[in-house]
Amino acid sequence: MDYRKKTVVASVAGLTLEGMDIMFISFAMSMIIAEFHIDMATGGLISSITNLGMLAGGVIFGILADKFGRVKVFTYTILLFALGTALTGLAGNIDQVYLFRFIAGLGAGGEYGIGMALVAEAWPKNKQGRASSYVSIGAQYGVILAALLSAMILPAWGWRGLFFVGLVPVIFAFIVRKKLDESPVWVGAQKQKQLLPKQGKLSQLFSSPRTSVTTIALAIMATVQIAGYNGLMIWLPSMLQQSQGLSVSNSALWTISTAAGMIAGMLTFGQFMDRFGMKRSYGIFLLASAVAVFLFSFASGSAGLLIGGALVGFFSNGMFAGYGALISRYYPVAVRSTATNTIFNFGRALGGLSPILVGYILQHANVTVAMGYLAGLYCISFIAMISLKKEKNEQVHLQSLTRAM
Repeated sequence: MDYRKKTVVASVAGLTLEGMDIMFISFAMSMIIAEFHIDMATGGLISSITNLGMLAGGVIFGILADKFGRVKVFTYTILLFALGTALTGLAGNIDQVYLFRFIAGLGAGGEYGIGMALVAEAWPKNKQGRASSYVSIGAQYGVILAALLSAMILPAWGWRGLFFVGLVPVIFAFIVRKKLDESPVWVGAQKQKQLLPKQGKLSQLFSSPRTSVTTIALAIMATVQIAGYNGLMIWLPSMLQQSQGLSVSNSALWTISTAAGMIAGMLTFGQFMDRFGMKRSYGIFLLASAVAVFLFSFASGSAGLLIGGALVGFFSNGMFAGYGALISRYYPVAVRSTATNTIFNFGRALGGLSPILVGYILQHANVTVAMGYLAGLYCISFIAMISLKKEKNEQVHLQSLTRAM
């Protein structure tokens, strides 16, 4: 297996585990709420605190990965992720759940940007979209795996059993990453340190007016991406159980259908991005997401929910496939991991508050209002996307270095 394929396989493994872990919270939410006697908004805070941990981990480990190496730093993130996942199953109260999910978030937040930086540095620009889509699908493999495991484990072992089982494949991902060599582009950049005096500096994300606008626009887009995903996937399975009378197994079937739509959307989006460009691809998918999400609130019946869920997943989360390539394209190798981790995990932290707001809307209004809120977010992201422009004075020596590697 060549180096390019190794970066994809390793990154897919990491995102699969991360996606599985996030959805464990979704399927276990009702049991956690019942055991600790908390309300829905307090339950939604579990996901939000996890995302705050991802932001902190993204910034810390992103900077460290730019300074000390992608693969080396990843080993520490995966260990933190494993520790937080296992400890969650041992939590004795809701405060301990919050603490352990924050620890898991630290590791998960660092892992994402490092994996995306590795893939971006290994693949040429005209293939980065599809390579990024292959990696992003890993999160949906995790969603499907979580749905299957939840249907089997929750009735027998309860919610704690999910997190104990979730620890096993994390160890496998750690072993896979240990076999991956350091990024040649990063190694080459280390040899030119005199040309890269500010490696891993957070201030580089705001080094000029144009770069500042780009960073803010990308952060808005990432926030909407996470807010939409969490709003849909965290609460809708529970709401479908209540409003449509679906059983846990049937709501799991809806989740699998939606995840299948997401996978198809990601594969399609990666091809779109390489063929038609970033702005055109994001423009189509953002507007289609706004329409599909709003119309889904009027779906009824098993067939309508399954087909509607697949379409919503296709457009709304198909765009997730492009963020690794998108963010990497605007920043040089010296700050690439820092930029990817910081921007996307900022989106996770802020967008992670969405379950609280959606939970509040669902308690005081209805599904149509909640879906209208999500549809409006995609329109905001569309406006942010239009503002994106590349810095004209991009460093030539870094472009040469990337081509050479």
